[in-house]
Amino acid sequence: MSDSPRLVTCGLPYTNGSCHLGHLRTYVPADMYVRYLRHRGEEVVFICGSDNHGTPIVVSAEALGTTPAELSRRYHEHFDTTFRRMGVRFDHFGMTDGPTNHRRTQAIVSALEEKGHIYMERIQQSYCPKCQRFLPDRYVMGLCPHCGAEARGDECDQGCGKHLEPGEIRAPVCTVCSTPAELREQEHYFFRLSTFAPFLVEHLEHLKGTANARNYAQGWVREGLRDWCITRTLEWGVRYPGRDDLVVYVWVDAPIGYISFTEEWAAEHGVDWKRYWCGDTEVTHFIGGDITYHHCIFWPALLKGAGYGLPTAVVASGMLKVDDHKFSKSRGYVVWTNEDYLDLGLPADCLRYYLLAYTSHTKELNFSWRAFADRVNNELVNTFGNFVHRSLHFAHTQFGGVPAVPARDEVLAEIRQTMAAIDTAMNEYEFKTAVDAVLGLAASGNTLIQSNAPWKLIKTDRDAAAQVIADALQIVRALAILIDPVMPETAGRIWGMLGLPDPIADEGLEGCTAPLAPGPLAMPTPLFSRIEEKRVTELDALLTARVAEAESRACSAPSGDAPLTIDEFSRMELVVGRVLQAEPIKKSKKLLRLVVDVGTEERQIVSGIAGHYTPGELVGTDVIVIANLAPAVLFGIESRGMILAAGDEASLLVPMRPVAPGTRVR
Repeated sequence: MSDSPRLVTCGLPYTNGSCHLGHLRTYVPADMYVRYLRHRGEEVVFICGSDNHGTPIVVSAEALGTTPAELSRRYHEHFDTTFRRMGVRFDHFGMTDGPTNHRRTQAIVSALEEKGHIYMERIQQSYCPKCQRFLPDRYVMGLCPHCGAEARGDECDQGCGKHLEPGEIRAPVCTVCSTPAELREQEHYFFRLSTFAPFLVEHLEHLKGTANARNYAQGWVREGLRDWCITRTLEWGVRYPGRDDLVVYVWVDAPIGYISFTEEWAAEHGVDWKRYWCGDTEVTHFIGGDITYHHCIFWPALLKGAGYGLPTAVVASGMLKVDDHKFSKSRGYVVWTNEDYLDLGLPADCLRYYLLAYTSHTKELNFSWRAFADRVNNELVNTFGNFVHRSLHFAHTQFGGVPAVPARDEVLAEIRQTMAAIDTAMNEYEFKTAVDAVLGLAASGNTLIQSNAPWKLIKTDRDAAAQVIADALQIVRALAILIDPVMPETAGRIWGMLGLPDPIADEGLEGCTAPLAPGPLAMPTPLFSRIEEKRVTELDALLTARVAEAESRACSAPSGDAPLTIDEFSRMELVVGRVLQAEPIKKSKKLLRLVVDVGTEERQIVSGIAGHYTPGELVGTDVIVIANLAPAVLFGIESRGMILAAGDEASLLVPMRPVAPGTRVR
């Protein structure tokens, strides 16, 4: 336990797309960690916010016909709401485009300039003669100067993964109009990162957190550090001090958001933010493994140069796979937090449990609906939920509540042993180990009930049966507190069924062994519901359909690397279909069941366009159908084909003139 306050942050979600399971790999473990520290009696502030600047947001806003500010606001609210639905509760969730962050960023950049850590240099940068503008980051594509792979302007995302400075990319092409770019000279500002190598060697030696973050960073320092260009030619972002034509690079103002958001929280609570960033506060960053360089190299060097405190620990998560495939939104291997999970009525607690219990935090996590259902059914329903429910149910029906008997010393000793194991695991950021210890205590409780059979014992020795139930209820009390960081909604329900009035979040760990006062208990309700085979099949079908839809888009869109041949195109049976019937599908906000005349027959097709069209406006509409797509079952309904639509608004592809159903698209 630390005597000084703690500040815990999460990497900022980028506001140009929706929340998916890859995001939650960082935020749920961080929330578990914060909740546990508070049960341990520590003073913790939990800070996050949305990352609103950079070229990807500008590009996305232009494509959607909106402004970067509006797009950022929309997705900021989306993430804020989604995190709350998932039980992730930040003390403050800010925006990097807020005035506090603009002001703090400019103050830090000015301080770095004054201390000689920033210099100006004229460099060659990609310029589009047709669009008549310089091309920062995502506005330019070309070849990586290190490995030769096709790359974005700021990163070799298809090859070696190296960060690219402005002007480094070879054979640059404008991503807006596909015009070959020219190299033109422009002034930019550079941070002397290379001079911080000796400091970083020392800093990383003492950095706490996960070994993967520390080891990666130490390897980069050994390879040698280059100075970073910290300005971009954009209208959207934090203005570089004294320049109207440049903004600071997003990886400057994004981490400074941690400080700015702390300032905003501190102002709301009447405390000094400097206590957290200029004192001895322990600062722990939870991040995705793909942004380790920025948090372990660039960020501490910025802080050191500007005279601020340094992070104490960096906790980096492993990557995510979906159905044994690399996570990929473009290929359909993605599970969206809202539409694929929460909006379907699935419990946030069960997903939190899976993300924490599946594997070690630093290892690759594979999500599949089958594995998810198995975890819920075998571990939560059969082990944890079964023990809690049978203990409370027997206490209610046979004793009217908590028996007036203290738990035995050996039961209290086992609870303390479990608490010690959990504490060690949490200090080492081994969240799966901690969750396993909680489940182990629940399994021990089941063994206690099963081996003593109180339903038989009560017939011959009521006092002995009361002792068994008193022991079981003590374990239930401990489980409620220990599982609260993992499944807060479930823990609150257990606490309520135990008849305890105060919020469980306010209970210290010592409450695990505190005696339960004798008294009445209400009839308990089951904590979890089984996920039946039919539901697993339906959820699997949604993912399968998404992958198939992504593959069909890939087949119908020529690639610069592999042009589509006429033979490949002819494999798809695209026909005109006429919608005869349309109706919503129960329990789905996205899907409609359509009956479509495809000329030779009437086909049943399930289409994810319910959010954009009412059934009435679809009937009689001619649409384009992929008729030879493999059948899929979605929400128990077989779908034999796919309706083609374009863009985020699902604009249907329709023939310009009347065409008979079944006519081939050529």
